[in-house]
Amino acid sequence: MRSYRSLFRTPEFTPFLLSFAAFAAAQTIGGLALGTLVFRATGSPFLSAVSMFGPQLAQLAGATFLLSGADRLPPRAILTGLALAFAAGTAVLALPGLPVGALFGVVLLQGLVASLGGGVRGGLLNEILTKDGYVLGRSVYNMLWGLTQMAGFAAGGALLALLSPRTCLLLAAALYAAAALVTRLGLAAHPPRSAGRPSVSATWRSHALLWSSRPRRLAYLGLWLPNGLIVGSDSLYVSYAPGAAGTLYACGALGMFLGDMAVGRLVPPAVRGRLATPLRLLLAGPYLFFVLRPGVVLSAVAAAVASVGFAASLVLQERLLARTPDELAGQALGLHATGMAAAQGIAAALAGALAQLTSPATAMTSMAATSIGVTLLLATLGRRAERDRKRPIGEGEPVASCPSWGN
Repeated sequence: MRSYRSLFRTPEFTPFLLSFAAFAAAQTIGGLALGTLVFRATGSPFLSAVSMFGPQLAQLAGATFLLSGADRLPPRAILTGLALAFAAGTAVLALPGLPVGALFGVVLLQGLVASLGGGVRGGLLNEILTKDGYVLGRSVYNMLWGLTQMAGFAAGGALLALLSPRTCLLLAAALYAAAALVTRLGLAAHPPRSAGRPSVSATWRSHALLWSSRPRRLAYLGLWLPNGLIVGSDSLYVSYAPGAAGTLYACGALGMFLGDMAVGRLVPPAVRGRLATPLRLLLAGPYLFFVLRPGVVLSAVAAAVASVGFAASLVLQERLLARTPDELAGQALGLHATGMAAAQGIAAALAGALAQLTSPATAMTSMAATSIGVTLLLATLGRRAERDRKRPIGEGEPVASCPSWGN
């Protein structure tokens, strides 16, 4: 499947995208409103960053208990319930006089229930599309996320100039409710992909199986760490440029859209597999210049160019699915989504703390430099693993002398 026409002729693909678009728009508008609300109330870059990205840490707990449900529960019911839970929680965040502590409690609960979302959506997309259509479909999914972020952050910035953050949160709650409605009416009632009830033990057995392969481990680490560190830089836009954070987020979303379109539609599969490392280096490189504290225009250009590198996730997701049994596709993608969200949340907290001690610009540059170092290390480990795979047993160095990444 190499054309958008054939992709959109696939049953359920369009309503799947529409429901996701409404959910993503609610996230962007609500996230920007929440970060602004917290920053105005506290003046803290740390708390502002954590309010927008810290809830993703709660997805770790959810993944521990719930992630086997990504393949063992009906996807339409889960996605509908998830959107309704976010609508209710976001409406609570808009209550006047809500203490900051209670606000963070609600946001962490949202992160807990969100742990199923990535796996359920990824598994359902893999089920709706043919094998040869997944990368193109996922690129459209990511492009829509980029477009929605551009529109959402631009609209959110404009709305915050006219309305209060709490009113914007109510608008986000309405969008979550719309996502639930489109999901319920537009998607078919697919059965679970795997038999059995979701449980902690089932979740951990599948986690152990997924983590037992060295190529899968390296794919997961490549998906989580460089990406997460750069999102840590992104989380400081509100404190770096309080009056232009929406513009920076929108330009970053534009870059992500262009990268996903190029890699998903224009780059041949034979070339695509070699782009993971260059794209991850591109993702971090432009942020090194933030130490010079460029103005809004140059910062927006740097954010757009860097965000093209987020397309590395397409390459690594394809690599991950090629090494994963179909019956575990949902949990494999859910583990990716949860690990990525947790890495982003941790990085946002670290970046916020570093910005508190130094400055947002210094913290952004430090996170980028760390991301480059991690990418180069993972590329070296990947080349070594490939050499070990091709080396006949008994030839050269003993296998036991290699780093203990497993088999």
